[in-house]
Amino acid sequence: MFKKIFVLVLVALFAAPLFSGAQEAKPIQLAVFDPVQLVPADESIGGLRLSLFYPVNKDVTGVSVVALGVNKATGDVKGVEMGLGNWVEGSAYGVQLGFVNYVEDRCVGLQYGAANITKGDFTGIQWGIVNWTEGFMHGIQGGLLNVTKGEAVGVDLGVVNYNKGSFKGLQLGVVNYTDSLNGLQLGLANYNGNKDPLEFMVFLNWSF
Repeated sequence: MFKKIFVLVLVALFAAPLFSGAQEAKPIQLAVFDPVQLVPADESIGGLRLSLFYPVNKDVTGVSVVALGVNKATGDVKGVEMGLGNWVEGSAYGVQLGFVNYVEDRCVGLQYGAANITKGDFTGIQWGIVNWTEGFMHGIQGGLLNVTKGEAVGVDLGVVNYNKGSFKGLQLGVVNYTDSLNGLQLGLANYNGNKDPLEFMVFLNWSF
C-alpha cells in the first residue's frame, strides 16, 4: 500500500509541469498557515506544497502535504493530497488521503479516509467509513455508509448502501436501498423503488 502511495507521489510531482497552467504556477509552497506562507493564497502551485497547518492556494498541481491540518484549494487540484483534511472548492483529479476529503465539484480518482464527500460527479473509488456523492457516481464505494444522490453505476460495498436515484450494478451490504435498480442487491434488507419485479426482498433482490 505504502509503495503504491509513494509511486503516486513521485508521478504527480514529476508530471506536474505537463498539466495546463502549471507553467504559470509557482513550483513550491512552504506554509505554516494562511497567510503565513511563501506563495500567496490567490496564486497557484505546480510542483510541491508542504505545510504545517493550513495552506491555501488557487490551483494545485503535483503533491500537497500538510502535517497537522487541512490542504485547501480554491480552484482545481491535479495530483496527490495528504493531510488530516483535504478541501477542494473546484474539481479534483488524482488521490486524496485524509481523515476528511471534500470536493465541491467533480472528482476523478481515489478518495481514501474516514469521510469522503463529493458534491458533484465522482468517478473512481471512495473508500472509508462514510462515502457521499451528490452527483453521478461511476465506480466503487466501500465503507460503513455509502450514499449517492444521483445516478450510480458500479459497486457499493457497505453496511448501509443508499442511492437516491437510479443504481446500475451491485449493492452488497446489510441494508441496500435505491429508488430504481438495474442489477443486484445482496443483503438482509433490499429495497428497490421501481418495484420491478419486487419492491422489497430479504437476502436477494434484482431488476434487469
